[in-house]
Amino acid sequence: MRAVLACLTLALSLQLSACGFQLRGAYQLPYESLHIALPDASVIGAGLKRQIRAGGGTRLVDTRDEAQGSFMQTADLRERQILSLNTAGRVREVRLRYRFAYRVVDPKGRELVPTTGIELTRDLTYDDSAVLAKEQEELILWRDMENDLVQQVLRRLAAVKPVVPQEIR
Repeated sequence: MRAVLACLTLALSLQLSACGFQLRGAYQLPYESLHIALPDASVIGAGLKRQIRAGGGTRLVDTRDEAQGSFMQTADLRERQILSLNTAGRVREVRLRYRFAYRVVDPKGRELVPTTGIELTRDLTYDDSAVLAKEQEELILWRDMENDLVQQVLRRLAAVKPVVPQEIR
């Protein structure tokens, strides 16, 4: 019985490794040094800094002049849109929309990564009898969208090849 269980465990682990499953791991950014030009209180900025430090391949610097690239936010919009009403005219569904745009520039102000936008949406049912619970659910969804946004920005920064501007002669 033990031998059958061991063979079954071995077969399952071999099958899992053969399917291409791999943990996400750290992102390797194409910059030696990067400046995150976001306010200190920014959740997105803190998340980006934490993930980049964990990756270890890119050094974070304090000033734009020291950095090979500077990450700059160009838009950060949060919207709450009513999707549907019930027969009494009260809100039944709400859509949360988060729009974020960024670009990466070199110390001279030339674009390495042109302005890129990301839009995230989440739909939420609403109920007047559970206002506090729905407010908490909305806060959790906003937090989830912020975490998702950080992951998407890092994936895009790791995948994009920065455009090296040529000197004007």
